[in-house]
Amino acid sequence: MSHILPLGLKLAGKPVVVVGGGPVSARRARMLHRAGAHVTVISPALCEDMKELVATSQYKMPDAKPTPAIIVEQREYRVGDLAEAWLVATATARSDIDDAVAQEAETHRLFCLKGGDPAGASAWAPALAEHGDAVIAVVSRGDQPSPRRTLRLRDRISAFLMSREAVNEPLDSVTAGPQGRVVLVGGGPGAADLLTIAAQRAISRADVLVIDRLAPRDAVAWTPAHAHIIDVGKTGGNHPVSQADINEILVAHAQAGKTVVRLKGGDPYVFGRGGEEYLACADAGIPVTVIPGVTSAVSVPAAAGIPVTHRGVSRGFTVLTGHCDVSVAPLAVDHTIVLLMGVSRLAELSKQLINQGNSPNTPCAVIEDGYGPRQRTTTATLSTIAEVARRAGVQSPAVTVVGDVVHALTGGLQHALPPDIFAR
Repeated sequence: MSHILPLGLKLAGKPVVVVGGGPVSARRARMLHRAGAHVTVISPALCEDMKELVATSQYKMPDAKPTPAIIVEQREYRVGDLAEAWLVATATARSDIDDAVAQEAETHRLFCLKGGDPAGASAWAPALAEHGDAVIAVVSRGDQPSPRRTLRLRDRISAFLMSREAVNEPLDSVTAGPQGRVVLVGGGPGAADLLTIAAQRAISRADVLVIDRLAPRDAVAWTPAHAHIIDVGKTGGNHPVSQADINEILVAHAQAGKTVVRLKGGDPYVFGRGGEEYLACADAGIPVTVIPGVTSAVSVPAAAGIPVTHRGVSRGFTVLTGHCDVSVAPLAVDHTIVLLMGVSRLAELSKQLINQGNSPNTPCAVIEDGYGPRQRTTTATLSTIAEVARRAGVQSPAVTVVGDVVHALTGGLQHALPPDIFAR
């Protein structure tokens, strides 16, 4: 049994170093950044969570305490990197590097959080929760601590305290609190008319509504008068609320006994990160219900009169995010490629598809703001779509369709559904 002394460290303004760019390092960097430390991340590559954390650190929520942005040095760790640090965390998945970091930390008399090797670490990261002006930290005393067990214990303590606070009861008067739940709701392409009956019913019973930028804003009117609305919308390059923070919002309010509705654009499981939110809730013991939504990958082309499949033209379709390498998609011959979130990369994406073997003359369409007030369709060929869209001033949100289906319905877009069709 190890001798562990839990301490409250005042790291505000102190330089700390995180070696590694993976998910474990991202969690450590987030914890240290929230403590107000000057965080430097050293890694040749960064995972998506780390990239998002670094981007988020550059923006400040209106009611958030000021914290410095996270500095990234995209390179390998070098001896001497810890000379100015007060604390170090390493999690590179390479034992030689983690061992070298721990050895330098020992030389400088620094405490070292060592991912994947708790026995070789001189400090362990606690499972944290805040309650008023108190910070609850759960740390295992064993030589091989169980992160899941400490997290579960932290969550139970936090849920108990929050539930008592929610009903304004003294802590010594009761023994347990109510259990809330989370409902992940797909909001479709943005028109409230396209939500399912189940989605409307869930929103009308919400205690807390956590809403995205692309979710149908008119649906807010369906919430009860007492409901708390939390806007976590993201725009390109601006992530005021990170995905990790969103996960914590869902869990915290559910642990307080609330019914939390997470209203997302499209479908929660189609590039909506709904799976991550489900796992975060499940790990905290929160029951989750998923209500699917009309995915924009199919509905937005339909709004422009474009079927993603059509007999004799396309026998299947592939949906990809415009942030990835699209050369892995099947050739757009009797197949349709649908790209989400790719407006700013149209030139690069078009070139990848042509280099893959697609004809430069393959029809393309970019549909902006499907079912919204500024719905517009811009058509061209694969070789010209980027320039045509640039000249037309195409803006996100938009969906790009590549394939002969663009002109499948008698070659004209006159079949497109007007954005206000449901109002007629």
